[in-house]
Amino acid sequence: MKKFLVLALILAATLALAQDRPAVNAPANSVYVGADGRFEADPDTAVLSFTISPQADTANEAYAQASKAAEQVRAILRQNGIDPKLAQLGFMSVQPMYDWKNPKHKVVAYRLSTTITVKLKKPEFDKIGPLTGQFADIDTVSGQSLNYELNDMEAAKNKAVEDAFKKARNSASTVTMAGGRQLGELLYASVDVNEPVRIYAPQAMAMKSMAAAAPAPTEGFSAQQITVTAHVNALFGMK
Repeated sequence: MKKFLVLALILAATLALAQDRPAVNAPANSVYVGADGRFEADPDTAVLSFTISPQADTANEAYAQASKAAEQVRAILRQNGIDPKLAQLGFMSVQPMYDWKNPKHKVVAYRLSTTITVKLKKPEFDKIGPLTGQFADIDTVSGQSLNYELNDMEAAKNKAVEDAFKKARNSASTVTMAGGRQLGELLYASVDVNEPVRIYAPQAMAMKSMAAAAPAPTEGFSAQQITVTAHVNALFGMK
């Protein structure tokens, strides 16, 4: 029974591995190789997001506080040379807040929530620190997050594929030379490229009383590079 289980596990692993790479019937006088490549690119866009979420006794009061906060956001953007029209509004919702200790579940307040996203191009990355500090001074702003993106992803993909193919060709050349042969022309190739997964993580902000004295959390650091990976399978002839 144990031997059967071991054989079953080996067979399952073999089948899983076969599904990861395309099946190729390599002809005689050929060499089939695979290699991984990567390319690290500097991001060209910074994405700064935050939430405006005031709470008040009535929905109208919550709406008025949100409008005030939004106007403060527009003013901060203008002060930093950014057109407020470039900021994007994700959604807006108004939710009643209930007193769950009361059997009648009485409404005690209303909370309005809306998300704003500001995208900055690479020449404007130095504005990230001042913006996050100024936004943190708005009472109803919370949940600031910073993430970097690469819009020109195709160029990075091509670089990763080039790196993978170069490694595959070098491996094939090494094998053929070790066998006393010479590497021939490319007969077949397959490419698999993986884009990075974008993760938006909240960024902790400094206390308001220290915002003016302390440097911004982002000051003095470089933007994290974006890594694109690729896998190349290649079949070469041998001379």
